[in-house]
Amino acid sequence: MKISLIIPCYNEEESLPPLYEALKEVTGSMPNYDFEMIFVDDGSKDRTLPILKELAEADERITYISFSRNFGKEAAMYAGFCNVSGDYAAVMDADMQHPPSLIPEMVKILETGEYDSVAARRTTRKGESKIRSFFSRCFYKLMGKISDANMKQGATDFRLMRREMVDAIVSMSENNRFSKGIFGWVGFKTYWLPYENVERVAGKTKWSFFGLLKYSTDGIMSFSTTPLKIASWSGLFFTFCSIALLIFVFIRAALYGDPVAGWPSTICIILFIGGVQLFSLGIMGQYISKMYVEVKNRPHYIVSQTNKKDIVRK
Repeated sequence: MKISLIIPCYNEEESLPPLYEALKEVTGSMPNYDFEMIFVDDGSKDRTLPILKELAEADERITYISFSRNFGKEAAMYAGFCNVSGDYAAVMDADMQHPPSLIPEMVKILETGEYDSVAARRTTRKGESKIRSFFSRCFYKLMGKISDANMKQGATDFRLMRREMVDAIVSMSENNRFSKGIFGWVGFKTYWLPYENVERVAGKTKWSFFGLLKYSTDGIMSFSTTPLKIASWSGLFFTFCSIALLIFVFIRAALYGDPVAGWPSTICIILFIGGVQLFSLGIMGQYISKMYVEVKNRPHYIVSQTNKKDIVRK
């Protein structure tokens, strides 16, 4: 039985040595399994790639794939999924916030045959700001109500999957990727493994608040048409309001003959309705922009260097 480990990396020169030592310890404790480690360098600007090359020379189980620029974590994970050769595949972060020590337990659960994947779910958010934790909880609740993606509170990208599930994920070749939603959308029976949040072993997070906000927006638009429905219902609502207001103005003018009075409130109403219209157009524009990216059908990533000959480039 072979297990493929997919590790996206972006400026992780400080994290890679301790991560590799932890992975060596874990894989060494599982002699009945073969392992391959696929490190995907997402256009790092530090010594991430030279370190990966050194590790690959010392350990033949390591494959490194280096992008020509930063294409994002989603592209890095997709590149890993496209190039796995194992019966099982796990995706995990390089900063060790996804503890390698959970891998044996995840494999044990998967070996029972009752589940197709084992996904890690954080029960605490130790080390995160309260504002970030609050918005994260709100996002998961919102996604659970407006989309078909089965996303649990505290769900992470850290999970171990059977090859059948990996193949299903690869078959979804869309450019606008949101893996947390894809994992839930493809189905398959998932066991949620709780664990306490672990702080980074080194370095700083690459995700800013606004970066996470953009990522969340992409996720909502990738797996829900609810924003479009909101825009449509808002338009219908304000159409009825405008008709009612016209009737009111007409009756008032007929009775009192003073159509000029009340112009400040009229201006406010016009500005408010105009703002709603622009907001609705903005929502539609976001969906159209996603369609524009998909229609161009550009590759998800471009590989500049790798130690694997038969690399899959998509």
